[in-house]
Amino acid sequence: MLENPRSPRVRAVAKLTKRSARQETGLFLLEGPQAAREALAYRPETLVEVFATPAAIERHPELRASADAAGIEIVTASESVLEAMADTVTPQGIVAVARQSPTSVRDIFAAGPRLVAICEEVRDPGNLGTIIRAADAAGADAIVLTGRTVDPYNPKVVRSTTGSLFHLPIAVGVELDAAVERAHEAGLRVVAADVKGEEFLAHRATLAEPTAWLFGNEARGLDDEALAQADLALRLPIYGAAESLNLATAASVCLYETAFAQRAG
Repeated sequence: MLENPRSPRVRAVAKLTKRSARQETGLFLLEGPQAAREALAYRPETLVEVFATPAAIERHPELRASADAAGIEIVTASESVLEAMADTVTPQGIVAVARQSPTSVRDIFAAGPRLVAICEEVRDPGNLGTIIRAADAAGADAIVLTGRTVDPYNPKVVRSTTGSLFHLPIAVGVELDAAVERAHEAGLRVVAADVKGEEFLAHRATLAEPTAWLFGNEARGLDDEALAQADLALRLPIYGAAESLNLATAASVCLYETAFAQRAG
């Protein structure tokens, strides 16, 4: 059992909460049984190490079975070791290390997608994680993140995706103009979500066509240069007294409306 929270092995895992360590190693941190379960089910080849307390292994025997099937050893560790590794204050007894596995933007659009989310300067980890989760739930084909968007391997982003990070292709560090160009070449209409856009309901039918949604910064939205690259800008109506919608909530509505339109078509 791994018991020393100050050991080099434990400290190397703990460093992955920092972006500099993730960039240097190409690794990232997973916490909790749900993240480990999804990684084992969908991308077991990316897992490097899995650590768990004896109590967590007892609570989640299916993880042991999945790890054994994938040929991955689960290293038993003490509670203090898991606390030293984890980004959260109260870890759930399971921590894993995985290799980052982004997809190239070229491959994403070469696959003939019908629904893609492009995130430009989304800075809040919780928002990005929720957008990835919503895109997955809505059946989107991929996510494209520009270089000004928060690192998708940030522990807070990873937790917010609840495993969706392993379900669909994600491109990172892409220039916005390159993403838009690839989308157009693949026959997708680029639609910006923006408060200055046209009325959403007036263009609802156009969403049945292959669509790449463009989502911007939480506070500023999309700048004029980014908006100019979109084929269309739409705003969601506010029927109540709310000042606005949270970015992740608005993105979820846009993605689901598009999924509804495409499936109805």
